[in-house]
Amino acid sequence: MRLIHLFLKSLSVLIFAFSINTLQAQNFQLQLNPKTHNIGDGTASVVSSDSITSAHWSNLQSIDSISADGLKEGINYTVQVTFANGNKQEQSFVIPAVSSEEKMNSFFVPIVDAFGVVLFFDPFAALNLYDQHLYDNNGNQIKHPNGNPVKSEVWLVVVLLIGSAVCFTFYFRFINVRAFGHAWKITFGQFTKKTDEGEVTPFQALSAALSGTLGLGNISLVAVAIAVGGPGATFWIIVAGLFGMTTKFVECTLGVKYRKISPTGEVSGGPMYYLSAGLAKRGWQRSGKVLAVIFAIMCVGGTLGGGNMVQANQAFDMVKTTIPGSEEYALWIGFVFAISVGFVIVGGIKSIARVTDKMIPALVVVYCGFALVIIGMNISHIGEAASLIFNGAFSPDGMKGGFLGVMMMGFRRAAFSNEAGIGSASIAHSTSKTNKPVTEGMVSLLEPFIDTVVVCTMTALVLVFTGFATDPQGLNGSALTAAAFRSVFPWTDWILLICIVLFAYATMISWSYYGMKSWAYLFGDKWWIKQSFNLLFLFCTVLGTVSSFGAVVDFSDMMILGMAFPNLIGLWVLKDEVKRELQKYWNERKTAEG
Repeated sequence: MRLIHLFLKSLSVLIFAFSINTLQAQNFQLQLNPKTHNIGDGTASVVSSDSITSAHWSNLQSIDSISADGLKEGINYTVQVTFANGNKQEQSFVIPAVSSEEKMNSFFVPIVDAFGVVLFFDPFAALNLYDQHLYDNNGNQIKHPNGNPVKSEVWLVVVLLIGSAVCFTFYFRFINVRAFGHAWKITFGQFTKKTDEGEVTPFQALSAALSGTLGLGNISLVAVAIAVGGPGATFWIIVAGLFGMTTKFVECTLGVKYRKISPTGEVSGGPMYYLSAGLAKRGWQRSGKVLAVIFAIMCVGGTLGGGNMVQANQAFDMVKTTIPGSEEYALWIGFVFAISVGFVIVGGIKSIARVTDKMIPALVVVYCGFALVIIGMNISHIGEAASLIFNGAFSPDGMKGGFLGVMMMGFRRAAFSNEAGIGSASIAHSTSKTNKPVTEGMVSLLEPFIDTVVVCTMTALVLVFTGFATDPQGLNGSALTAAAFRSVFPWTDWILLICIVLFAYATMISWSYYGMKSWAYLFGDKWWIKQSFNLLFLFCTVLGTVSSFGAVVDFSDMMILGMAFPNLIGLWVLKDEVKRELQKYWNERKTAEG
C-alpha cells in the first residue's frame, strides 16, 4: 500500500507540474479578423499578458512578429509563440471565411493540395539527387519572409512532358529539324488543296492553336523564370521549345488521323478521339474511353479557369495598373470582354480562325519588333549576354538552385508556355484542310518554335540585354518585363497593355473552342448543348474580371496540367502509327518529286 501511495503522490505531482507548465505556455490568445470579403486579406495577432520574444507563422510571407496579414480564409495555419522565459507553444487557427468567394476558395484548397501531391511530386528530391535549397550570388541561402528556406522543385509533370519530348525527338529522328522547312511550305498551302476535308486552312489552324498558347505567360512567366533561375534559364527555355516541337507533331498528327467529320462538314478531333478510337484498336477499348472522358472533363475545367478566368483577370490587372481608376468599372469591362469574345466564338472554329489568322501574326511582329529594337540598341553587349546565358545554364553552383534547378526552371516555363504534350492544340489542328494527317503534324511543330523559341526567348533576351536578368530590382512577372521595356522606351506601358489584352483575348477565344468540343464529347453534339457551354464560358469571363477566385483558379490550372497524363499515355501507345504515317508520306513525296 505504501508503494501505491507513493506512486499516486508522484503521479499527482507530475500532473500538477504539467498542468502549470501548460497553463504558462498557453497564456496567449489569437485575435482573428477576415477584414474584408476579398480572398487572402485576413489578419491574426497574438495577445498575451506575458512577455513574448517572437511569433513564428506557418504562412511563408509572414515575418516573425506578433501579427500576420495576407492570410487566406478557411485555411489551417499555425503560430509558434516564444515567451521571454524560453517556453514555446504552438497553436493552430483558421481565419473564418465569410464571403461566398472565401468559402469557395477554402473548399478548393484541399483539392488543390491533393492534385499537387501528384503533379508537383519531386522524384529527384525523393531520391536525394540534388540540393533543393536556393542560394543568392553570395552563396547565402534564400529564405521566405517567415524564415523557411526557399526550395527548388523538379515537378513530375514537367519531367514527364520534357522526358517524352526528348524520347519522341530521337524516335522520330529529329523530325523537328528535318521537316522544319517543309512545314513552312505546308503552312502557306503549297502541298494542300482547297478541296481537302476540313474547316480551315493550315495557316488558320496554326494561328488558332498559337492564340491558345501565346499569352501573358510569354511576358510574365518568362520573367519569373529569369528572376528565379537567372539568365541561364533562357538556354533551357529554348532547348525545351525545340524538343517540344516533336511532341506537338505527334499529338496533332493523331488529332487529324482520328478526327470525326459530320455530314455538315463540322470537324471534331483531339485527344478524346485518338484515346478512345486509337486505344480501342489495341484492344484497350474501355481504358481508352475512360482516358478520353478524363481528358475531356479536365479540358472543360481548364478552359473555364486557366483558359478564361485567369486571362480575363490578368488582362484587367494590366488595365488597372496602366489606367488609374479603371477598377471602378470592373463589371462593365468584364461585360466588354464577354461580348467581344461571344461575337467570335458563336461562329465556331471558322470564325475564330478568321480573327486569329490576322491578330496573332500582328501581335508577334509588334512584340518581337520592339524586343529586337531593344536588343539592337544593346548589341554591343552580345558577348556578355551570351556568356551570362551559357555560364548560368551550366554552372553547377550557378545562381539559385544549381545546374538542375536552373534547367528545370527553364523547362517548367517552356512546358507551360507551349503546352506540348497537354493535347489541347490538336483539337484546333484537327480542323485543318488536309487528307494527310502528317502534314498538319508538321505544321503544328512550328507552334512551340514560334511560342517558345521566338517569343519567350525575345522576352528573356530583353531582360538580359537591359540588365534586369542579373538585377531584377525586387520586381517579378509582368512588372519586371515592363520595367525592362520602359528602361528603353518610357511609353511602352501602353504597347504592353495592348499586347497583353489582345494575347489574353486570343487565348480566350481559342480555349473556348477546346472546352466546347470537350463539352460536346461528354454531353452530345447538338447545337443547344454547345451553345450552353458558350454561355457558361462568357459568364466565367465576367466573373474572372471582377474577382480572383484563388484556389478555384489554381484547381483549373492543375486540370490543364492534368490533361498531360491521359494524353501522354495515348501518344506513347500510338507513336508507332505516327511513324508509319510519316514514312508513308515521305515515300509519297519522293514519288511525286520523281
